[in-house]
Amino acid sequence: MISLPRLWAVARKETIQLKRDPRSLAMAFLVPAAMIVFFGYIISFDVKDIRLAVLDQDQSQRSRQLVQAFEAAGRFRVTQRVTNSAEIAPLLDKAVVRIALVIPPGFQKDLDAGRPAPVQAIVDGADANTASVSMNYATAIIAAQNQLALPIQVEPRVWYNEALESANMIVPGLVAVIMMIISAMLTALTIAREWERGTMEQLAATPVHPVEVIGGKLVPYLVIGMIDVTIAVTLGLTIFAVPLRGSALLLLAMAFLFLLGSLGLGIFISAALKSQLLATQLAMLATYLPSVLLSGLMFDIASMPLPLRIISTVVPARYFVVVLRGVFLKGVGLSVLWPQAAAMVAYAVVGLGLAVNAFKKEIA
Repeated sequence: MISLPRLWAVARKETIQLKRDPRSLAMAFLVPAAMIVFFGYIISFDVKDIRLAVLDQDQSQRSRQLVQAFEAAGRFRVTQRVTNSAEIAPLLDKAVVRIALVIPPGFQKDLDAGRPAPVQAIVDGADANTASVSMNYATAIIAAQNQLALPIQVEPRVWYNEALESANMIVPGLVAVIMMIISAMLTALTIAREWERGTMEQLAATPVHPVEVIGGKLVPYLVIGMIDVTIAVTLGLTIFAVPLRGSALLLLAMAFLFLLGSLGLGIFISAALKSQLLATQLAMLATYLPSVLLSGLMFDIASMPLPLRIISTVVPARYFVVVLRGVFLKGVGLSVLWPQAAAMVAYAVVGLGLAVNAFKKEIA
């Protein structure tokens, strides 16, 4: 029979050990918050303050209006004004500017006559993302300046992330990735520490069941994990102004399931390897790369090759990222997110099952 008092005794013992280990406490509380802030600022697909060189060969009112439209858009900053096309290449070579706008002679004359007026934008393509975004911005500004009446008027509307801010997409996903890494690394030390300190003999002599040991060791870290999730969500709301449109209770419930599986995975690694060093290294390898690359945090899973898409189905952070973005940005509920909820329930069951199965009280 599973005894709750015995499980609680193991949890109390693990809590006392945590209090005596300031490094683990620092990893548990300071590292997740620091990573949210650090990566939230560093990882960004927004392109702002694009340095622009202008070659205005027309020197007319309409050409000046076009340049002013680029400056007024808030994305471009005119840093260089050149007098001939030969000056453009060195500026791009040295990355002094990202894009050069060339307005040919006769620009205003062509516009006044109702003829197409070509404008050239020369873009530094060394950074493909910046080049693509810069070209899109430039095309939109030039199109807005076009005075020709078009039979079709396009009015685009963006849902959920109206300002197209990278932080709104990145920060919720970071919560999943960081909690996956931290949870597995913290619990990767638990069982291995017992073996290395020689206290496993004392634990083996007690009547505690393996389920009670795993559950007891899980409880303190589960509490820490829920506190970390709350801190991470609060930082996202306050520092990065990410909107929370859905249910906070649903978010915490999903986080609870996710943490159960992640903590179980860490305990499984710890019980299987019995070495703190090896367990930490394997926990980092098993969580960091899959969570960052195959969770959909930074790269669209649908665009990946088929083998990687298949591998991503066993990466739990993939499902939690969808949940976080759905709750934060879309405000959807369980009626939409139930496939991800089912996947995380399965992940929690598998993680805890592996941990219980790997833990052995017998001493060789």
